[in-house]
Amino acid sequence: MRPGGHADAPMQSLLQGLAHADAVWVEVQKVQGSGPRECGAWMAVFADTLVGSIGGGQLEFEAVAHARALLGGQAPAGQRRFALGPSLGQCCGGVVWLGFERIGAARIDELARRLRDRSLAHMPVALFGGGHVGRAIVDLLGTLPVRTHWIDSRDEVFPDTLPANTVAEHSAPVQAAVATLDAGSCVLIMSFSHAEDLDVVAACLKRLREHDDLPYIGLIGSKSKWATFRHRLEAHGFTDAELARITCPIGVVGVIGKEPEVIAVAVVAQILRQRRG
Repeated sequence: MRPGGHADAPMQSLLQGLAHADAVWVEVQKVQGSGPRECGAWMAVFADTLVGSIGGGQLEFEAVAHARALLGGQAPAGQRRFALGPSLGQCCGGVVWLGFERIGAARIDELARRLRDRSLAHMPVALFGGGHVGRAIVDLLGTLPVRTHWIDSRDEVFPDTLPANTVAEHSAPVQAAVATLDAGSCVLIMSFSHAEDLDVVAACLKRLREHDDLPYIGLIGSKSKWATFRHRLEAHGFTDAELARITCPIGVVGVIGKEPEVIAVAVVAQILRQRRG
């Protein structure tokens, strides 16, 4: 496997900053009513930069100010309550409790583990196919809280630089990679050949029989392509209930356009519905 072509930007910035100065870890610990981010959202505030976000707006502005005051010894660590009303200049109407924790260079290993654990908690997505649509989807997923496993039988199709949350794998035969996918993966199938697509779909169906741990399996193509695949898969003994687990065509309905980037938006929107918590 080949990891992303550059280090995770938040991780890189945090570690570089902690090598020279303390930082304040700011985390959303509790939300009552409407808030800009969920519990667990975080940012790391340094004297002259910050990494991550707790939602922007006046709440983040106030949080950054408090964190920098903490760095200067002028404010306490611990939890602080923010009411998202007129006094804060926000109209969410909820209440957010933020935790402020000062972290120094001596705790750099602890912070690296914390970030790694949060990354592993992101939704896993497996994409079979390195064509134009596959690349557009990988690029879009690179901006989202997911872990992308990008697979193709042609090693030369992968670009030199990958998004930080992406691992590329050359697999021949390509369907052999299905057995190694993370449990809970959303699978997208769009290889350069219908024969490979069929092999991957069959491998995913077999994995569902054994483990039932792939919540979404999407196959790019038309209704006629799926009718042909369905007939062949039935001949291999797959039942109607099993075949109903395959989504084809893929993408949310109503998004018009066949450009790779447009298709990517429709497909990614569909798989994001699988996110939990």
